[in-house]
Amino acid sequence: MSHPHPDLGPPPALPEGGLRIVALGGLGEIGRNMAVFEYDGRLLIVDCGVLFPEPEQPGVDLILPDFDYIRDRLDQIEAIVLTHAHEDHIGAVPYLLRERRDIPLVGSKLTLALIEAKLTEHRIQPVKNQVVEGERRTLGPFDCEFLAVNHSIPDALAVAIRTPAGIVLHTGDFRMDQLPSDGRLTDLGGFARLGSEGVDLLMSDSTNAEVPGFVTSEREIGPVIDEVIRTSEQRVIVASFASHVHRIQQVIDAAAKHGRKVALVGRSMVRNMGVARDLGYLNVPPDLVVDSRDIEQWPPQDVVLICTGSQGEPMAALSRMANRDHPIRITEGDTVLLASSLVPGNETAVNKVINGLSRWGARVVHKGNAKVHVSGHAAAGELLYVLNLTRPSNFMPVHGEWRHLRAHAKLASLTGVPEDHIVIAEDGVVVDLVNGRAKIVGAVHAGYVYVDGSSVGEITDVSLKDRRILGDEGFISVVVVVDSSTGKLTAGPEIHARGSGIDPAQFEEFIPQIERALQDKAADGVVDMQEIRRVVRRTVGRWVSDTYRRRPMIIPVVVEV
Repeated sequence: MSHPHPDLGPPPALPEGGLRIVALGGLGEIGRNMAVFEYDGRLLIVDCGVLFPEPEQPGVDLILPDFDYIRDRLDQIEAIVLTHAHEDHIGAVPYLLRERRDIPLVGSKLTLALIEAKLTEHRIQPVKNQVVEGERRTLGPFDCEFLAVNHSIPDALAVAIRTPAGIVLHTGDFRMDQLPSDGRLTDLGGFARLGSEGVDLLMSDSTNAEVPGFVTSEREIGPVIDEVIRTSEQRVIVASFASHVHRIQQVIDAAAKHGRKVALVGRSMVRNMGVARDLGYLNVPPDLVVDSRDIEQWPPQDVVLICTGSQGEPMAALSRMANRDHPIRITEGDTVLLASSLVPGNETAVNKVINGLSRWGARVVHKGNAKVHVSGHAAAGELLYVLNLTRPSNFMPVHGEWRHLRAHAKLASLTGVPEDHIVIAEDGVVVDLVNGRAKIVGAVHAGYVYVDGSSVGEITDVSLKDRRILGDEGFISVVVVVDSSTGKLTAGPEIHARGSGIDPAQFEEFIPQIERALQDKAADGVVDMQEIRRVVRRTVGRWVSDTYRRRPMIIPVVVEV
């Protein structure tokens, strides 16, 4: 079983007739999915998504793949194939198109419509190539066949990429719901046909590789949502992903059945559901949906609100409601339905929102106390099914954290894929498919690129470390004035602190220590301002650590006269 090594160096030149695969995101993490395929000097990208920040990344809005690997080869990109329209697969597309706006986007009707709506906000008009399941499309040296897969958003696709190096089947995100609400099944017949033709490398969704059996059908959720809405005495507020068209349809159906008006809350929810409705993916009865600003005109028992924020995102509508920072006020007797699963890492934020909602008297229905969500990702039984259908010569688990990738690799081994033909890679690891064998041959840089407001890539890990220190320990600034020719202190020290929790009176007792330290350096003939700053920082830092066992940020300000 091949796996990455910390000492991997740059990859060698790609052998003639070989296919190179480099994941710039999505391996060892849930999100930021992006894979680059290279054949004969041409590139094909499959997905280009974002990762959402965790608490230890304060102030960050989004995390992008690092485009450095392809930045000087943008003209060699044939297309970006988008398997479906979730943010972790399309969210970084606007940032890549900023660097080359005419890269063709290839995807299904709904996927392209949702990404186009997003790109409008970035003032980018994309080049779109719409495909449907069962279609084959030649993109440079890549012959791509698209297959239907069932997922938690309509119109999801898998893609089989044919080159002279062999056939690679990339499943995208999928599950094998046998009773999907839209009747669109995962194309197992197509998978089997490709297996008979010979799949040289299978790249398959690993998110639920640790979950035994098969996922529950989407249809089993409908009656639970219906019951929640039927038995609620006041408003029902449903939080869901803004792209989960199937779930929103179930809520709309239940609301219409029980005579309730529906209002959509949140910019992305309004935008995505508007697109889905216009394209016919969302069936909305006439006069059912009303503007959220007019919702107070109806009695609480006649209202259903559908909003974003199911993952506890601080700026999403539901979090703001929990914090009483939203025009819609939670009141005693309201019911809040969290109709989604928890993305790993979001548990604390979601629990905080649940507690906030409960504080104002809401009844909160969530996955922990009711069957209100099913996963959009195949469980272990389904993954085994696909492995047996396709019988790949080589296997590379994708889309998952390390534990998911390793669990999926074990499943592949159980179905007979030789262990030395199973490649567990991480972001940046280079995999070459040559002469029917997939092997790790090197690594390229594939770090995080942080989006903070309008800045992209300007925030570094060092910046985030500083933010964490400021948030946890506060800061202390020390202003001193020194003679530039002698290094002697002429004024100060003047100390200011914020968030350190230290009594300002204590600084007055400590100031003589700073003065003595600077006098000693001046006596040694030190006039270098950088060295004087270091003396101040070390002196203050040592005193704070010894006295208070704290490590605030120390900011020395040295003024020369």
